[in-house]
Amino acid sequence: RERTVSPPGSLTVALWALNMDQRFAEPGDWLAQLDRRLDESRAAGASLLALPEYTSAAWWGWAPVGTTPEREVAWMAGAADALLAAMAGLAALHEVALLAGSMPAAVGDGTYRNRAWLLLPDGRRVGQDKLCLTPAERDPASWRLEPGDGVVRVVGWRGLRIATLVCLDIELPALAARLAHEQVDLILVPSQTARRAGFARVTTCAKARAVELMCATCVVGCIGRAGVERFPNVGGAAAYLPCERELGSTGLLIEDGPYDGADGPGPLTLVHLPLGLIRELRDGAAEVWPGAWTAAHVGVETV
Repeated sequence: RERTVSPPGSLTVALWALNMDQRFAEPGDWLAQLDRRLDESRAAGASLLALPEYTSAAWWGWAPVGTTPEREVAWMAGAADALLAAMAGLAALHEVALLAGSMPAAVGDGTYRNRAWLLLPDGRRVGQDKLCLTPAERDPASWRLEPGDGVVRVVGWRGLRIATLVCLDIELPALAARLAHEQVDLILVPSQTARRAGFARVTTCAKARAVELMCATCVVGCIGRAGVERFPNVGGAAAYLPCERELGSTGLLIEDGPYDGADGPGPLTLVHLPLGLIRELRDGAAEVWPGAWTAAHVGVETV
């Protein structure tokens, strides 16, 4: 298919707010839909397709009958191991980078982490573990995941510096402060939130990070119920820029949602990110941005 090309100095990203109400009977059904979405994204000019947190929950249609909550994490991790190579192959085939959402990953001793995978067309696979877990993810009677290894991986691709922060991690100002010196161009935020309040927390903090770090941020979340009735999802897609006059002043590029249900595979939102211009602003042309300012010299007094 003929491809639309992004303007120079920009990156077009497709955000797929996955409809979890779908039921895939086998892995081939999932890969076929992903293939179509990558094709649509490429035709629209996107160089990157991003999926939500716990994309793996969409695969429960072919989970063995009777898979209990405490076994779901291990099953999803095994399914991810079986699918990652095929998903990476589709990214290479379409020449579109794929943030494949997140999925449990086994890390030894019977423990698992919530890991997001960025699959690049050049064959690289970069895993980013969620660093701060929700109460549900730490529930010993259910999923019982472990936090990540304390590392944020900044990926160099097409001259850009890209980081992935999984859902709750974008809400942590201390983590943002650690990224202040890294000259990140884009932060991708796969999320899964059960309520509008959760979606609002993630998107509000993503906008704050865009201002603080002088970068673009993109959020993509799940919609609908994931396999079993106890997992509702309220989500959508959003993209934010620094609040600079040259970028439209408000910091809001697009917000689509939140939705608690969707038709078909779920909405695909295209965003055109002026990353070249953002870099110019970060390099000194911004109105008041102080750069990677540190509060190490600041004390606190109670009076």
